[in-house]
Order: sequence, then C-alpha cells, then structure tokens
Amino acid sequence: MINRPSSMKRFGFTCETPYPQLIEEDIMVPKPGEHDLLIEVVALSINPVDTKRREIVKEKTFTVLGYDSVGYVREMGSAVKDFKLNDRVYYAGTTQREGSQQEYQIVDARIVAKAPKNLSDEAAAGIPLTALTAYELLFEKFQLVPQEKANEGKELLVINGGGGVGSIMTQLAKWTGMKVYATASPQNFRWLEKNGVDVPIDYHHSLYDQLKQAGSDGVDYIAVLYDIESYLPEIKKIIQPLGHIGMIVNTKEKIDWNEYKNDSISFHWEYVFTKTDHNKEIATQGAILETLTKLFEENKLHSHVTTVYSDGINRASLEQAMKLVSEGGQQGKVVLSGGFKTSGSLDLQDI
Repeated sequence: MINRPSSMKRFGFTCETPYPQLIEEDIMVPKPGEHDLLIEVVALSINPVDTKRREIVKEKTFTVLGYDSVGYVREMGSAVKDFKLNDRVYYAGTTQREGSQQEYQIVDARIVAKAPKNLSDEAAAGIPLTALTAYELLFEKFQLVPQEKANEGKELLVINGGGGVGSIMTQLAKWTGMKVYATASPQNFRWLEKNGVDVPIDYHHSLYDQLKQAGSDGVDYIAVLYDIESYLPEIKKIIQPLGHIGMIVNTKEKIDWNEYKNDSISFHWEYVFTKTDHNKEIATQGAILETLTKLFEENKLHSHVTTVYSDGINRASLEQAMKLVSEGGQQGKVVLSGGFKTSGSLDLQDI
C-alpha cells in the first residue's frame, strides 16, 4: 500500500446506542492477515440484514455493519495469489468480521471477486449479497443447472419477486431457461418483467387461481423470500410431488411440515453467511462471484440497484438509507457511493 494512512473513519454502534443513531470513530488502519485483502471502500449497499442486526444486537462492543461493497485492493496477505494492488473488487462480507461501513475493510480474499468492468461502482455494490443468496438457493439447494437454457421446461415461482434477492433470482432463473412466475403488487409488475418474469402474480389474490389462468397446474420449485406461514395454504395446492421449497426468512410461528411428507417435498434453508460463519466451502462464494461477473459483462444479467445516495458515505447518509430499507417495500437495492466523507448534504438519486 503506497502512502498508507495512519487512521480511518468507521461507523457503528453498541447495544447502548439509541436507535437509529450511529457513532463515528477514527481508528488505526488494520493490517491484512495471510488470506486477506485490505480494501478501500468506495460504495456499499444497505440490506435488510443490516437493519435486523441493528435492532437485535446485544453486545456492548462496537459493531460495524455492511455486507455488500465495491472497493480497491490496497494491501494483500502473503497467501493471496489471484489479486493485485488497485484491483476493483466486490464482495458480500461476513458476520464474523467488521463490515463495510468503514473506509478500509479487511476481507478474506476467497470470498472476493473482481467487479464487472461494465458496471459502475453503484451498480456493482448492490449485487453480491443478493446474488449469492439467489445463486446458492437455485443451484446448490434446488440443484438446478447453472448454465444458459439448461433448465428449459422447468417452472419457478418466486414469492416476493420485487425485492433485492427476487430481482436477481428471476434473472438467473430466466437465463437458465426456466418459466418464471413471481409475486408483487400490480404497480410493480413492470419491474418484475424487466427482471425476467414471464407471468407476474398479484400476491393480494389467490396464487393458485392465477397460476391456473396462466396455464400452470403447479410448479416444482418455489422460492419464498418472505415469512412462509401465510402462504402455506396456497403452496400446498401449488407445489408438485417431489417438489422443492426454499426459504430465506425466519418464520414467526412453528410450522408442522408433516402434511408434505407423502408428497416427498424437500425444504431448503438458504443463509448466505452459513459458509463464512462456519468456515465451510468459503472459496465457493468467490467462485460464484467470478461467474456472476462474467454474466454481467456478457450482458446476461443487469444490476438491480434502484436508489443511490451519491454524495459520500457518512453518518447522515447511512442513517437515512438504513431507515429507508427498514421501512420495507423497496424494489431492488439501495446503495451509497462517493467514498467516505464526514459531512455534506445528501444527494439521493433514483435509477
């Protein structure tokens, strides 16, 4: 690292910090470990997991959030082979280390990839966490084939298709040749169609009836990106024997799955941090991001970022972006860019 700064800004909180306020600190720039990169963060996104962890944290120690980022490699550990200084990279990070809401972040190189050359910092910053979640659910849990047109003749229903994970999952499924159904409010149907959905479904009305009207007798794959409980009566009618149901959101109530036994339905949990939480197969996440980079550069996928705070990453912009995400109902992703600044007015852009 040339002209290594002695200190850096970071933003975080403890359990004693009044919500939603963040604390700004100056600390020494950390040194990377053997497998690590030191990355200068220039753009990051806010995800629901940020606001959820912010609400439930119990620790008195300082916590830095942030699970998506684009930045530049400024130092490398001795075991790092696939990167060089000043590479522009992107990654989803981990719950086990401090997040991206800081000027310089230490990240394991095995969960990092070079960012797509054809995407801006803002467009790339919203990709990693949601795209990894979608990819792992479709191709690791559902065991679909991650190749163009490889799953023709198969059908997928995505419940809550307009959010961050849904907006990239529908693109991936369509790329592999699937027929894609997804739920949203009617005012968001154009967004669904933009992201590869063949048949938008209004979640306010019977999903089964709407699928029937679209010519489907049921599907073999359902990705539920919301608490599944209220959808179970519909799902029981829709899911085909030997089908697969994937979930990413906790259920508020206990659920009895016994009625699905005789149809041999498979249930899958997807949590993007399982691998890094337990140090299991972590290099697969870097490999998935490399695959995604190729797809973006070949224009097989497009960014699903919709809202950008472009006037720098500071306490005011972070708090406002987290408030927006916590309110829910967002299409796509919310991103902050412009590097770290301690002051300045907000410049909110809708893409």
